Amino acid sequence: VAAPLNRGSGVVTSFVKADGILEIPRGLEGYEAGSEVEVSLLRPRQELDNILVAIGSHDPLLDEIGDLLHQSDPSLFMSSSHVGSMGGIMAVKRGETHIAGTHLLDEADGTYNYSYIRKFFPQGGVRLVECVGRTQGLMLSSGNPKGIHSLKDLTAPGIRYVNRQKGSGTRVLMDYLCRKEGISPEDIYGYDREELTHMSVAVQIASGTADAGMGIYSAAKNYGLDFLPVCMEQYDLLIPDAAWDTPVVKKLLEILQSDDFRRRAEALGGYELNHPGTIRPLDR
Repeated sequence: VAAPLNRGSGVVTSFVKADGILEIPRGLEGYEAGSEVEVSLLRPRQELDNILVAIGSHDPLLDEIGDLLHQSDPSLFMSSSHVGSMGGIMAVKRGETHIAGTHLLDEADGTYNYSYIRKFFPQGGVRLVECVGRTQGLMLSSGNPKGIHSLKDLTAPGIRYVNRQKGSGTRVLMDYLCRKEGISPEDIYGYDREELTHMSVAVQIASGTADAGMGIYSAAKNYGLDFLPVCMEQYDLLIPDAAWDTPVVKKLLEILQSDDFRRRAEALGGYELNHPGTIRPLDR
């Protein structure tokens, strides 16, 4: 699987991070997604086989997992792309990733992920692995100067909201909560302003360009923001059967069940660890 890198501070930065080079012929703007291409590798193929690919919902714990993975074996690395829960599910269907973080709420029964996995993988071929429960809520400017104490307060004049992108589990949750509270998204200034990660939302609030945004407690804590808890949700990892027996996935499962992982989650804050690294049955 080949994916373009975001540009860093310059061309040199991109080369340092790159695994290979794709040459695009003169006169061609680019290749369509799904096209087969030839890539000139900048690293040995064996090194690329030691990369755990994660595409899906963002969580700061993914960075911790990547660090623990490399600590356990310096030849192992993690590459993550944050495209939201639905984007992760689609990446698994296309065979583009080892794991996909997902936390999609089923409004009908209040469960997470089960109905979506059954819908998109009716023939199976995947396993849902428990990761963590995590606290979702409104991240607010430090000291809560705008006096935001409920979702309805977001409709008050002068309140600037920053949202997550469509298809992310956090956006699904926020859309559901608005319907439940009888709030029209059009009445929330900034509802169409989107960021791709919890940390990006937190940065906008910490920098003063927004007053509130839905996100997880650990992101709010990291930037010294106030936090109004809304719910505890389930964050899981979707793993295709084709990747289950790979060395990087086996090591991932070991890490999820380790004391080091538990300590790091507790240090970040806002997580509930029950049985991380265990398979959640999809036939419930």
